[in-house]
Order: sequence, then C-alpha cells, then structure tokens
Amino acid sequence: MIGKFKVLMSLDLTTIGLLIEAFLYLGWARFQLMYLPFSKLALSLGVYMKETKVEDTESHNSKLKHIRHSIQVMSKYTFWESKCLVRAIAALKMLERRNIDSTLYLGTGTDENGKMIAHAWLRSGSMYVTGYEEMYRFTVTGKFAKMTNLVGGK
Repeated sequence: MIGKFKVLMSLDLTTIGLLIEAFLYLGWARFQLMYLPFSKLALSLGVYMKETKVEDTESHNSKLKHIRHSIQVMSKYTFWESKCLVRAIAALKMLERRNIDSTLYLGTGTDENGKMIAHAWLRSGSMYVTGYEEMYRFTVTGKFAKMTNLVGGK
C-alpha cells in the first residue's frame, strides 16, 4: 500500500486529477446502473442506434489515451464492480465533459459454454477508449452516439 501511495505522489497533478475524475465517474456510473432503470439512463447516453464519425482527430488523441489509461487504472481500485458498461459510461462522461464525441456500443455473444453474455465498449473517432480487448467477440445490438457539438448532446 505504501508503494502505491509513493507511485501516486510521483505523478503530475494533471494525471492525479484524471485518476480522481475517473474514480468519481466510475462510482457515478455504477450508482446509475444500480438504481435507475436502463431506459432512463439511456436518455443520457446519446442518440440511440446512431454513431459518431470514425475520423481521427489528432487534437484529441492525447486526451483519449489519458482518459483510457485513467479508466483502466482506476477500475481496478474501486471497491464496487467496475465492469465494461460502468467503464464505458464513465469514459463517455469524461469525454462529454471535454466536448469530445463518442459512441457507446452494446453487444451480445456467447461464452465458451455457449451461454449468452453481454459487453459494452466506447469509441471516439477511430480510437477505442474502453472494452476494445473483447469487442470482436460480440455482435452489436445497440449503440448510442454522444455528439457534444449539438444542443443538449442529442
């Protein structure tokens, strides 16, 4: 524990701020998923069955990488479950805060026993921010385009 604290204290303030922000959004997303019906939460995720552009935005690449890293790191240290949908929603909200468009994907597939499983992942431009490690195993069943340049993000 002391070693992890030393590592944390060696980081720059921007990185520490991103890690704290990721932790807070992971908690917010988990709370929303536990206590709101998904139909109500879905209203804040973007336009249903639409996608944002897949074009690279060089100006956002650094921010996307930092957000991806902070979500990956902090999801390991939450005292609640921070699985794929929680991570995708947290990252979506972090991107929305920075006026960066993203698309959240929901998919289904089967595990090695043939049992149906679900997965969520988030893309911004051509970069996958969360869930990219397993997304190829799943068929997209839903998507939400969060377009921040439009009034109300819809």
